[in-house]
Amino acid sequence: MGSTDSVIDDAFAAALYGDGDEGLDTGASLLAAAPGSDAELRRRGEEYLGRAWRGGWQPADVVRLVRRDLEEPHVRLAADLIRAETRAYAHLPPRWTEQLAGLGRDLGPEAARPRDRFSYATTHLQLYRLLLRLPPIEPVGPPPGESVPGPVEGEPRMLTRVRALLAKAEATGYPEEAEALTAKAQELMARHSLDEALLAARTHAKDVPGACRVGVDAPYETAKAILLDSVAAANHCRAVWNEAFGFSTVVGFEPDLEAVELLYTSLLVQGTAAMTKAEAGQRAAGRKRTKTFRQTFLLAYAHRIGARLARAGEHAVKEAAEAAGAAGGSAASPLPVLAARDVAVAGRAERMFPETTTTRVRGATDGEGWAHGTAAADRAHVTPRGRGPALP
Repeated sequence: MGSTDSVIDDAFAAALYGDGDEGLDTGASLLAAAPGSDAELRRRGEEYLGRAWRGGWQPADVVRLVRRDLEEPHVRLAADLIRAETRAYAHLPPRWTEQLAGLGRDLGPEAARPRDRFSYATTHLQLYRLLLRLPPIEPVGPPPGESVPGPVEGEPRMLTRVRALLAKAEATGYPEEAEALTAKAQELMARHSLDEALLAARTHAKDVPGACRVGVDAPYETAKAILLDSVAAANHCRAVWNEAFGFSTVVGFEPDLEAVELLYTSLLVQGTAAMTKAEAGQRAAGRKRTKTFRQTFLLAYAHRIGARLARAGEHAVKEAAEAAGAAGGSAASPLPVLAARDVAVAGRAERMFPETTTTRVRGATDGEGWAHGTAAADRAHVTPRGRGPALP
């Protein structure tokens, strides 16, 4: 047998570039027979992650795809490798710290390491196959190690209040209370967005739109993408759905991006809870079209939420404009400022995604599902603009 290095090289060549399962088995067998291969196995995994970061991927994106295409041991391995690889950087891009904190949070108790080395090597090689096949995607920030750390600040008080309101809305069993809490949260976010925009205009701050990714997971991902598109539009952002990789890229100014992430997550929780409750009632009445009912429910929910959020956003802007008019020259109107920011967001989105298409929405065929979904959205008090999410 050759040296350990040559055995490892042969194993990776067979597993990652060879023929299907046969190549994978050959590579795993070679690694299993080389006890000194473990350190190199992990080193190469971290190397492949670094390549993914340079290609525009972020930790949450990678784990989401691993979860979709592989199994729990691969998700756990990916999370472990990501945590180890990112320790080498002096500072991380925005949002990475939060993503790293959430890695593997929903996994069950850790199982014991596979007793046989063949299974251990196979799990690694299956994950590495996926990592090597990740294509470059539109970056939403610098890769780790290239960003310049800014001042460390606590979360704005407004966001803390919004989180508390939305948590109460998700927990309450009373629809009217959930509606009032969610509406209050949206109102706070709209006011915060206006304040930030006017402050940037007064101080001539060189504020530019940024971007973030939000997971849009199966099932019923079309309805979820429309819901996210609605929330983004209501908060002066643009959302572009990448169906193949299970996420939408949201483009906007930082305070608005934070609002979109918070509100979308909460509305999805509220909508899913309402759907489950309505579905139980349908089953009790003898109906069994569960999948059709759920899909139609969520499409109706997203559609109705869009209309309500749009009205809420327009109302907030109108109130601010009227207040500025009443104050005369002592207060600036938010309308020109918001128009300029909308143009900036649209420009950034078009540069990131010069070619997009709209997707045709199918599956809204259950009348009861539509009625219940619309009613749930009325109770939640929430936005789409346009017919559907944009696709890259």
